[in-house]
Amino acid sequence: MHVQPEGIFLALGSNVGPRLRTLRAALSALEEANVDVVARSAVYETPALTLRPGQESSPFLNAVVSVRTTMPPRQLLQLCLQIEERAGRTRSVQQRWGPRTLDIDLLSYGSRTSSGDGLALPHPRLHERRFVLQPWADIAEDFLVPHPYEATVQQLLLACPDTSSLNRVASL
Repeated sequence: MHVQPEGIFLALGSNVGPRLRTLRAALSALEEANVDVVARSAVYETPALTLRPGQESSPFLNAVVSVRTTMPPRQLLQLCLQIEERAGRTRSVQQRWGPRTLDIDLLSYGSRTSSGDGLALPHPRLHERRFVLQPWADIAEDFLVPHPYEATVQQLLLACPDTSSLNRVASL
């Protein structure tokens, strides 16, 4: 029997279309694929990050969920990418931080670490993103994020350089 991994967290975001409905549909799609959603943060509205001066984008709705699955990390990531695509997400280098119907990021998978081949664990920029850390702290502030962070979610939130506003708007 496969032992259930602990500490699997996903960040969800949307800033195009019916944002809250899209986030909820993504959770339903995960559950239909036998991914058990065990904890859900509140949903926060946050300004979009932009790469270029003058680039504008609608605000995002963001949330973090804790899940249990027997899927290995790469398979879970592939499922997330498929759910994004079904929600109308198209990926391109030009739109890396642009508007999107759905974004699902694998933040951590227990204590596993990985880099390369399209899978980085833990997520390489999570420490810079208050819109990830605040909802994550809502559900798992004491989770120890593995190397290179080796800090709890709450510690990362307190040290986060991002000062963007967060407005709690809904439940997921």
